[in-house]
Amino acid sequence: MMCRICKKLLLLTLWLTGYASQAVAADAASAAQKFSSVDTLWVLLGAALVIFMQPGFAMCETGLTRAKNAGNIVMKNVMDFAIGTPVFWIVGFGLMFGTDIHGLIGMPDFFVRSWTSGDAGYPTMAYIIFQTAFCATAATIVSGSMAERTKFSAYCLYSLAISLLVYPISGHWIWGGGWLAAAGFHDFAGSTAVHMVGGICAAVGAKILGPRIGKYNEDGSVNAIPGHSLTLACLGVFILWFAWFGFNGCSTVSMTGDDTLEAASHIFMTTNMAPAVAACTVMCFTWLRYGKPDVSMTLNGCLAGLVAITAGCDVVTVAGALAIGFFSGILVVLSVEFFDQKARIDDPVGAISVHGVCGAFGTLMTGLLAEKDGLLYTGDPHFFLVQVEGVVAVALYVTVVMFVIFHLIDHLVGLRVTPTEEINGLDFAEHGLPSAYADFMFVPEVPGSTSAPAPVPGSSKGSSAVPHATTQATEVQAARPATPDGHHYSLVTIITSRDRFQALKTAMEEIGITGLTATEVNGFGIQRGYREMYRGASVPARLLPKVQVDIVVSAVPVRTVIDAAKKALYTGRYGDGKIFVSTVDNIVKIRTGEEGFAALQDYPMEEEH
Repeated sequence: MMCRICKKLLLLTLWLTGYASQAVAADAASAAQKFSSVDTLWVLLGAALVIFMQPGFAMCETGLTRAKNAGNIVMKNVMDFAIGTPVFWIVGFGLMFGTDIHGLIGMPDFFVRSWTSGDAGYPTMAYIIFQTAFCATAATIVSGSMAERTKFSAYCLYSLAISLLVYPISGHWIWGGGWLAAAGFHDFAGSTAVHMVGGICAAVGAKILGPRIGKYNEDGSVNAIPGHSLTLACLGVFILWFAWFGFNGCSTVSMTGDDTLEAASHIFMTTNMAPAVAACTVMCFTWLRYGKPDVSMTLNGCLAGLVAITAGCDVVTVAGALAIGFFSGILVVLSVEFFDQKARIDDPVGAISVHGVCGAFGTLMTGLLAEKDGLLYTGDPHFFLVQVEGVVAVALYVTVVMFVIFHLIDHLVGLRVTPTEEINGLDFAEHGLPSAYADFMFVPEVPGSTSAPAPVPGSSKGSSAVPHATTQATEVQAARPATPDGHHYSLVTIITSRDRFQALKTAMEEIGITGLTATEVNGFGIQRGYREMYRGASVPARLLPKVQVDIVVSAVPVRTVIDAAKKALYTGRYGDGKIFVSTVDNIVKIRTGEEGFAALQDYPMEEEH
């Protein structure tokens, strides 16, 4: 009996001793833990949210540009992050956060071998990925303003240059311990360091690149080129608005302690207030200015408020955020109009105004409205002048460097696609895509052989001379009796390739045609469409994208229309198109009730009340 009791006590002692040793080991491990779990999670959450801004930019830019370039836009946004990630790790991070060299640049730290997070509550790698996401944001801003006419190869090169040199060096001045940081410059999450840098890169690039075809007329007037999907643009704005809480809120890089918790909560509040007020302001301002509330401009207003509050979201009051949102809303509308109409810099998405102008504005407003140091609170201009100095210095640096980079790239590979490629769309020209929306277009599969098309009798492919045979069309006016009002009407239908439309339209205007209807259609002749490749496999031939132009004429002879169209469209290759002529019995103008010849005449547009 006694032996059994001793045995039980011995086992209990051993168990208790083991449990105690485990507890001691756990306490020792806890005491030796260097990082804060909550701080690390907060920084990683911020990195994920800022990375999530990339699809936001992609959707916003895609929606505000034309469908024929949608695939090119999303490809560029993907490659911004893909190119920027290794480049920033290999070189950029060291230039930005390495040991300071005379306040101008960080000591190169290739592959980030020396830099550590020190006593911070998060690991080194957490901070690297967080800052990588910021770098990619600066690079992707440029995509929208140079959209629809930039070579993809050129885009990849200047995206690399921004992540490699441009953003890290100016970022070192502000966040890496450089001369602006030493002077007291305040840019909490990047109104200048990220957004203004990207906006100025965009402005320089768009200016050198030139406007899209058809944007400006010879008389100086501006043609609007609407984006193809405001729905996508709105989705992109909401994604950006959501992800911006990681951009600003998680820039505290800590959630330890009551003060930090209060600061993060304050940042969330100001970050939300500014875009909300900016959107309301733009809606009302455009309603008064244009007669209707402008949807795309209101979306830009949301982003303008977000960009402007980013510099001072931690130091301005909620009322200050409201003021920043209000003024940035007005500013973005006036800025878009200025660059579009006065400066004649074609910016399809308004990136220059949203990021460049409002980024600078928000940084300056921080100098006025910062609760502790702002000029309007203290009466001391020192802090405001430091903010001005920082904005001007970064703007000058980025302008000069990007001017050189863009011209080097233009010399090496060329910045701009050809006019034909631009008209056809970069999806096809740069990536071989017939459309980013293939399943939503009327492009049924065309069965058939892959053999070469049969030759056209009396002509040869690629011939540069106009064939002697003329289009089999007669003067319908002479063959058909006149209508009761004494006039003849003919419908001329011209089907040709999309890239020839502008030349055809110009030719028609030159012979006095004052109205035409253009429709995108799909079809094929003896050329049997084209074949395309996808993931290394051949896709069955599809119908060719065409444009159908319908013109009803009476005063202008049909033969004049035919001859002008043939001259404008002829290349001697397959796909020049066809011309069809048919008779029209009557024309009715719905607005006035006029019929016949009177319905064809142009009248000045009456003002709608």
